[in-house]
Amino acid sequence: MPRANHLSLPAYTLIFLLLLPAVFWGQDVSESPARLVIPDGTPVKLQMVRTISSERAKKDDRLDFVVVKDVTVGGLTIIQAGTMAKGSVVGVKGKRLLGIGGNVVIKLNSVELVTGDEIALRARKEIKGSSRTKFMLVEMIATGLLYLPAAPAFLLSRGGDSTVLKGTEVTAYIDGDSPVQTAKLLGAKENVSELREMINFLPPRTVDGEGREGDMLNLIFVAKREDLESAFERAGWVKTDKSKPAIFWHLLRQRKHYVKLPMSRLYVFGRAQTYSYALPDPASIVARRHHLRIWKTDYQMDGTPIWVGAATHDVSIQIAIKKFRIFHRIDPQVDAERDFIAGNLADTRLVTNEEYLHCVDPVFKGQTTTGGTYYSDSRMLLVDLHQLKSDNFARQLDTPNFKVNTGGGGGAVLINASR
Repeated sequence: MPRANHLSLPAYTLIFLLLLPAVFWGQDVSESPARLVIPDGTPVKLQMVRTISSERAKKDDRLDFVVVKDVTVGGLTIIQAGTMAKGSVVGVKGKRLLGIGGNVVIKLNSVELVTGDEIALRARKEIKGSSRTKFMLVEMIATGLLYLPAAPAFLLSRGGDSTVLKGTEVTAYIDGDSPVQTAKLLGAKENVSELREMINFLPPRTVDGEGREGDMLNLIFVAKREDLESAFERAGWVKTDKSKPAIFWHLLRQRKHYVKLPMSRLYVFGRAQTYSYALPDPASIVARRHHLRIWKTDYQMDGTPIWVGAATHDVSIQIAIKKFRIFHRIDPQVDAERDFIAGNLADTRLVTNEEYLHCVDPVFKGQTTTGGTYYSDSRMLLVDLHQLKSDNFARQLDTPNFKVNTGGGGGAVLINASR
């Protein structure tokens, strides 16, 4: 039989052919950086940097926001807290006739990753001003009963301006899947205390509905909702009235004995207080009272909610004749009220720990929204109404003297000074 004709190759040629793919392909694999895909819809928590109003804002005005929580994906930090994000005003309507309020629509545009690349965000928020339409109708009916020709004049009344306050919280979302090189990312921080994160961007003072700064934040509570309410109830505090009909009814019936006299709204994170508590002076219930506003935050410590509070002591009634306003004058030494509340709650035996904190953006002197001056040593007092599972509160912040980078915001740092 004829023998098959086989092609013979030298051994060195075979070795060269076998190694050839490894030389080229192996080089590509080693030099191609690993990539991480940031999923569409990844949340980014932010706060407004300044106050805007429908009275002055214009469409396409640029807005700045600050990221208040590290954003991590797959164990890697893609956006660091303190990073500035870009946004804009996309719609403005001023207050109008018929009691219709103003309107502002804002949106988030983009934020910078730790790699230096910009990534698109999606978030849209509409803020409406107060409407006077119902009140206008009541005015027209009341006026019509007395003098009908004058009633239509109330149709010319306008609603309130729409205001987006500094510190207003906004959650935006990554717009679309976005690949990024992992070599340029940072490893996510382990066991980051939410208390520390909150402190980094906690504003030092409250604001009113027009953005004017007022009372300082001087208390922090770590407590479940029911524990917080129970502690103040045991200590003799009452929740003040919110309903306008209830206010007028109680004033009419109780007069000087009206212990639930309401408080004005002040804002933190763009939200009015969650609780308004008062402890009236039995000798002068309306004129003198300890009072406290409390806001729930989005943070927790060991699974327990964190709350912030602004406490002042009303000492007398003050009348501003030019502005037709009646309000309380406060004791300018607000630290005394801060410490009074801690001592008052300690009597309930529900307080498990107290710690003083120093503001990063100190408030040694300030004014209320009604113009009253107050003074402080700039410290906040943390009152824990929940038994910690960890060995020591200070370990929540790594050391009792840690420093915090606020990224331009307010905040506080813990000092080694237990009360």
